[in-house]
Amino acid sequence: MQRNCSKFALLIVNFVLLTQFGCMAPKIEFEKVAHDFGEIGPVRTNTTEYKYTNTGFGILNVKYVETCCGVTAKQNRKLLLPGETGSVEVEYLPRKTLGSDNKSFYVISNDKENPRMELTLKANIIAKVAWEPKSFKLLLEGENTKSPKIILTSLDNVPFSITDFKSSFNCLTFDIDSSVKATEFVIEPKVNTENIRENVRGYVHIILTHPDWNRVSIPFDVLTRFTINPPQIMVHNAEPNEPVIKYMAIQSIFGQDFEIESVSSQNNFVKLLRQRKVGYNHQFELEITPPAIEGKKQIFTDVIYVKIKDGEKIEIPCHGLYAIKD
Repeated sequence: MQRNCSKFALLIVNFVLLTQFGCMAPKIEFEKVAHDFGEIGPVRTNTTEYKYTNTGFGILNVKYVETCCGVTAKQNRKLLLPGETGSVEVEYLPRKTLGSDNKSFYVISNDKENPRMELTLKANIIAKVAWEPKSFKLLLEGENTKSPKIILTSLDNVPFSITDFKSSFNCLTFDIDSSVKATEFVIEPKVNTENIRENVRGYVHIILTHPDWNRVSIPFDVLTRFTINPPQIMVHNAEPNEPVIKYMAIQSIFGQDFEIESVSSQNNFVKLLRQRKVGYNHQFELEITPPAIEGKKQIFTDVIYVKIKDGEKIEIPCHGLYAIKD
């Protein structure tokens, strides 16, 4: 019995020595070193497996897997005798940008010929849901302001639901029913005119249950019916109680006729001197009287209100900077 144990121990020592000095080196050999996921969406995590075998004559020690962004890996065995097999299980989370994507990661082992074995994967990230419009503009016409319809379509015919609808500053709203599943939705948002007047640019965000496309974001701009030139009135080197003449014009950007009901200002620093209409353009000559300086203030402000007949009230900011005294 003692003689058999001694022989077994001697065999192990010889095996370790032979492995250490390369006479019985391990060798890692993969069934595949590359994987192509094909066309996928940017949401779902994708998995694959890279199987390998120790085709050498020593003990293979798979130390760890060196991964990259978007790739996680787990090895199911660390030490393999000659002829034994193992695998690396890989999870790949695609990037959000559409197009081809290529990743490399590495298996670190005691294989002296391939101590850092490179494995690769690739995918073509495509849209799984289409939407129209890609962006849109709202014409601000008071209570008559309307949003265009938003059409969502499943490109792979997988039904989905809408679970949330949000817009910047709550300018647009839509009553959703998350229990409804379909391959196409036609959304008609309602416009919150009170909020939209103060914000001229934003996004609509729609949350979906499609397994490969869970969010649609659509930018929008708000167009008023008019352009204002200049968009704000500036007075430089102002003197207290010394009137300054400035000019301003308001024009319909859609070639529509309109009338001015009144022109006023918040702090009464601005007075309308003359007004004339040229086509769809209204021109104004304004007298701005800077107020007396209060304390150490070097600026004054006002807001010009132009009320459109049977329409909105346009606000034009007015700023003044007093002359610097020695």
